Amino acid sequence: MRSELVIWVTIFLNAALFVANIFVADLSGSHAVLSQAVYSLTDLIGSVLLIWGSFASQRPADYDHPFGHGKERFFWSFTSTLVTFTVAGLLVLSAGIGQILDPQPVEYIGEALFVVGLTLALSAIGIWVTIRELRRSRETIQTLIESSHQGLKTIFYQDVVSIFGSIVAFGGILVVYRTGDFAVDGVAASVVGVLLIVTGLVLAAESRELLVGKSISPEDARAVLAVIERNPHVRRVRTFQSMMLGPDDVLIALRVNLQDGLNTDQVETTIDAISLAVKAAFPVVRHLVIEPES
Repeated sequence: MRSELVIWVTIFLNAALFVANIFVADLSGSHAVLSQAVYSLTDLIGSVLLIWGSFASQRPADYDHPFGHGKERFFWSFTSTLVTFTVAGLLVLSAGIGQILDPQPVEYIGEALFVVGLTLALSAIGIWVTIRELRRSRETIQTLIESSHQGLKTIFYQDVVSIFGSIVAFGGILVVYRTGDFAVDGVAASVVGVLLIVTGLVLAAESRELLVGKSISPEDARAVLAVIERNPHVRRVRTFQSMMLGPDDVLIALRVNLQDGLNTDQVETTIDAISLAVKAAFPVVRHLVIEPES
């Protein structure tokens, strides 16, 4: 999947949405529209952080990082989550509560409804781009959510939350138009803020597992073991340890019990064969450490 394309499209859309929302928010005084502007800005910053993480993760291995810099993507995805959801949520929630406690007039209702509707439409386009890329790589939304591609999941959740937030903001502004109760504008902004914070906490919890060294799934581990145990010289795999170094970078360490009577050349040939078989079946396994024993 072309993750960089999805991120660049998100950057472009969020830049356009921020300009439109901040202009109308200043014009109308609507805190619901302001919440969309704040979220678009933090989305923009978060997407830039994801791009930086993608570039940083491609640096070659060095003395201090012998297994490469793959976890840069996990770190910058975590940072992007904090900026996009947690910080934005707190700012939006604070502005919404302020409008509830001290309601200010909301003007230019038509313009406010238009820009919120535009935000909803462009967020839907962002989701369409993600789904198109998933289909192109023969993946589904389910596999994306279950994967370790935290950056892409952050982008996807950004668009989903933006759609729900736009619906809430649109409804709040309509109620203001019908009732003249300006406090409802603050309620809508507060609901969007809470939604952002909750989403941020969920994504941060997922990123934490990857940062501290999450293993591959039990299903993937069994599949790797099946490939190894097909080798005729392997009696059993005594220990199996794995770690996600990046969305497409896995480290596996094995202790393999080999048949008795193998000489040194045969042991080396068997290890090479196991390594080639595993990496051919699972290209994400870029680091394979095998400790033989008889």
